[in-house]
Amino acid sequence: MNADALLLMLERNGFDFFTGVPCSYLKNLCRILQTRDSTFHQPAPREDIALGLAAGAYMGGKLPVVYMQNSGLGYSLEVLASLHLIYGIPVLILLTYRGLGEDAGWEEHQVMGRHTEDILRTFGIRYSELDDQFDEDHLRDIRKFLVREQNPYCLLVDKEAIT
Repeated sequence: MNADALLLMLERNGFDFFTGVPCSYLKNLCRILQTRDSTFHQPAPREDIALGLAAGAYMGGKLPVVYMQNSGLGYSLEVLASLHLIYGIPVLILLTYRGLGEDAGWEEHQVMGRHTEDILRTFGIRYSELDDQFDEDHLRDIRKFLVREQNPYCLLVDKEAIT
């Protein structure tokens, strides 16, 4: 999916605050976000800080999106468990799914790649893939879930998903 089209789709569906730690899989999206003002996009130095910023944005009336690598998911589990899941703070997480297939990358990516979905299931975090079939109807369903269930939702993003 084209990064401009994805961002437009997210905005049309009410997502109005972005934060996270850049990943090369998201370089085109991050390049666009960097042109936006700090009320719309606030980069973070670490994934747990991004989730904290997203929680504050949500409490301020925003519908947040956090972007990070799946290796950052491991680093963020405490914040997800002790803040977002306990207090019902929804956030859409664009989670780059590194460590799979022929482009498995470094060893640390391979370990997280093998266990990403297990971790999400263990923590009760719903997820789906941002693939060729992803469309506005799917995004509307995710938004409804976020608002209704007051829980995080992850979109798994592979290397080729965002152009």
